[in-house]
Amino acid sequence: MKLSGIIAYPVTPFNHKDGSINFSVFEQCLTHLLEQGCDAIAPLGSTGESAYLSLDEWKSVADCTVRAVNKRVPVIIGISELTTWQAIVKAQYAEHIGADAIMVIPVSYWKLTDSEIQSYYQAIAEHTKLPFMLYNNPGTSGVDMSPELIVKMATDISNICMVKESSGDIQRMHKIFSLSGGQLPFYNGCNPLALEALCAGASGWCTAAPNLLGGKPKALFDAVQNNHLDAARALFYQQLPVLNFIVAGGLPKTVKAGLTIQGIEAGVPRQPLSCASNSELAWLTKHIMQ
Repeated sequence: MKLSGIIAYPVTPFNHKDGSINFSVFEQCLTHLLEQGCDAIAPLGSTGESAYLSLDEWKSVADCTVRAVNKRVPVIIGISELTTWQAIVKAQYAEHIGADAIMVIPVSYWKLTDSEIQSYYQAIAEHTKLPFMLYNNPGTSGVDMSPELIVKMATDISNICMVKESSGDIQRMHKIFSLSGGQLPFYNGCNPLALEALCAGASGWCTAAPNLLGGKPKALFDAVQNNHLDAARALFYQQLPVLNFIVAGGLPKTVKAGLTIQGIEAGVPRQPLSCASNSELAWLTKHIMQ
């Protein structure tokens, strides 16, 4: 599977009254991302509060995404599970509903060995034909996969055909490129590293930023692809304050608040996550409505 460009993350909106998922607003969020020129949609990540959803809710969001996007762009379903079996259940469901790929990250309570991490991916691969985006984000998952392990698994497991690297270390991307001979596509998952990563040859940028910044992330990607580096640099620095703010403030809270400011009633995060403060709302209003 060849994929490039902006892979966008939608939020999961909840109804104020009972906390259930608001699917009409969710479809509005998907439409908004597609209108920004995003090249793929990746629901059920950290922005989508996947960790706070029941299995039935997770399935409903996956269903709604595939149905609403309707093959206009690829849909990459996020899977992050403590147990291998639960990850397999979700991978099989994603394949059943017609998703194009899955983005898989192991989550750890006990520290996992490299052998255990590879067994996790291998077992999932044996139960689905879908291509994988291997996702490394030690800050949220508690699992830090070295470039050596990532390239080894991509060599050993045919489903793994791309990597999202979110450690915040640009050297990891350089190492993945070098170890794979440039054959393993890598994608930037650290918003403040977008310019460096794209200039280093990242195939795309996995981000929630288009929810708040419209077509600017796509414009940055296109500028780098066309070797318009002065324009790319200017576009990046225009976006950097918002990129830093949403990462520091927490993606569900800040992105939902920003969408609401723009007229999409995305609601608030599910507890124990908090909603944006008045000062955060004021900052977002100033920086995304200009």
